[in-house]
Amino acid sequence: MAKWLKGLGLLAVLVLVLGACSTDSPGSSEDSGESSDGESDDSIKIGLSISTLNNPFFVTLREGAEAAADEAGYDIVVTDAQDDASTQLSDIEDLLQQNVDVLLVNPVDSEAVATAIESANEQDVPVITVDRSAAGGEVATHIASDNVSGGEMAGEFIAEQLEESGKLVELQGVPGASATRERGEGFHNIVDSIDGLEVVAQQTANFNRSEGLTVMENIIQGSDDMDAVFAHNDEMALGAVEALQSNGMLEDVIVVGFDATDDARAAVKEGTMDATIAQQPEVIGEKAIEAAASVAGGEYIDEFIPVELKMVTE
Repeated sequence: MAKWLKGLGLLAVLVLVLGACSTDSPGSSEDSGESSDGESDDSIKIGLSISTLNNPFFVTLREGAEAAADEAGYDIVVTDAQDDASTQLSDIEDLLQQNVDVLLVNPVDSEAVATAIESANEQDVPVITVDRSAAGGEVATHIASDNVSGGEMAGEFIAEQLEESGKLVELQGVPGASATRERGEGFHNIVDSIDGLEVVAQQTANFNRSEGLTVMENIIQGSDDMDAVFAHNDEMALGAVEALQSNGMLEDVIVVGFDATDDARAAVKEGTMDATIAQQPEVIGEKAIEAAASVAGGEYIDEFIPVELKMVTE
């Protein structure tokens, strides 16, 4: 009996010793690289600061980014700067405080956003710009259509339609935005080189449809002698169409926009707009998420990732 009790005591001690050798709870997956629900612990948190969601183009860009992030299992936080540079700076600071792994930025103003990008640089958060570039700070890559090339496509189309002779109006985007500068540059690369073409009016309408309408009405009141309008985006082009239509001028004036939004494509089919330069905002958003994953993983990435453009005329 004594021997049996002694053996039982030794067995109890052995169980206690073996239990002390492991600090993990039963079923723990600490060393498996997965959380208790089986999902990966290496998910990427991405911040996306968009210039404005009042523009269908950027709504589609956001949707492309969100769909790609969801498919990859990444977290994404999106903010809307409402076309205000100071709001965007505050939004980016908030995203950085949320410990995002990668910051995607679609700048309101290419100059003003530099300060926020430098803050991200100081915190070792990689930055990727989308659609519009930044004038300062360190950026891992820029993902966009070639806006200069798109402006040239618009200029070439108008020159061809007018047989290189006519008076032109240019509705410009947000001052300071790289898209404004680059699309205007491409447009002027073509029209300024043709003696028979003259830009008789240039005014900003801030990429906004209602402002495009108002600005175009003001230009018409000053002079209705025009043959074509190039707007730096479709929203302004559609505003210009309204102004021309209400003044009985639409049939005599060529209107070209940029972005190929759904409304613009419909207007081209109806014949109220003559053409629009097609970007692919959904693809820009998708490529931004792919680039974010590469950057977060320490992979090499090109300084510029282009997205193809095409002319839509029907």
